[in-house]
Amino acid sequence: MPKRATARKWIIAEAKAKFSEVVDCARSRGPQTVTRNGVPAVVIVAAEEWQRKTRRVGNMAEFFANSPLRGSGLQIEGSKDSL
Repeated sequence: MPKRATARKWIIAEAKAKFSEVVDCARSRGPQTVTRNGVPAVVIVAAEEWQRKTRRVGNMAEFFANSPLRGSGLQIEGSKDSL
């Protein structure tokens, strides 16, 4: 499998002028960082990558059921402060 080129940093004015290119690069090369005043402001990623990274796996009940602390005897007390 060929290695993807490294992601690139764009200054905001250049990213605005070349938005289509930024999107193409995000899809083919990986996340593209856009900076404002030299500071990273946003990262543009391909929709497929975003969906893959934000996909939920399981639910909270499964998380607690699979916890390595389950059955450890750990006791957690609730807060004594009322809401």
